[in-house]
Amino acid sequence: MIYINPWDGKNINVPNILSLIRIFLIVPFLIFISKGKYILAGEILILSGISDFLDGFIARKFNQKSQLGKMLDPAADKLTLMAVMISVGMKFHEVIPFMIILVLKELLMIVASIFLLKQKKFPTGAKWYGKIATVAFYVSVIIIVSLKAIWSIESIELNIFLMAITALLMIYALVKYFRIFLLMIKTKN
Repeated sequence: MIYINPWDGKNINVPNILSLIRIFLIVPFLIFISKGKYILAGEILILSGISDFLDGFIARKFNQKSQLGKMLDPAADKLTLMAVMISVGMKFHEVIPFMIILVLKELLMIVASIFLLKQKKFPTGAKWYGKIATVAFYVSVIIIVSLKAIWSIESIELNIFLMAITALLMIYALVKYFRIFLLMIKTKN
């Protein structure tokens, strides 16, 4: 097992604090979305996205990369993504089948990462296809929730269409990441 001391001086930095803030922002997001306060939930999600951008930018720009950050940042991303998936599925029932696919994809990625860590290998960073799939997910969610929250429009057909495209992109990303995973387990350290 790989041990990382979170209190190591390199691990206490602005990017890691921002990743922790993203994890803590999940709770108010879930509270607001469950109460139908979509605008407030959206503002929390935007704040989370800004902190995600900033933690990566600061880590690269000021050389504040750390082993903890390499695990904390993707963990914050995955937890936020899964919280959004589950909450949107609970509010818009027609997208539940797609949300199940997306949650399974994320769980498989987490299991693969844990397996690699046990092999003393660090999972690869996000690739372009994973980023595109994630952006497609958030754009779809923003459209679905904004239509309902701002204009009281709920189009089941549009919701299904947007989430179907997102699911296809996520599956494509999963296949590409799985190929990388297979290469990593075949190679020596």
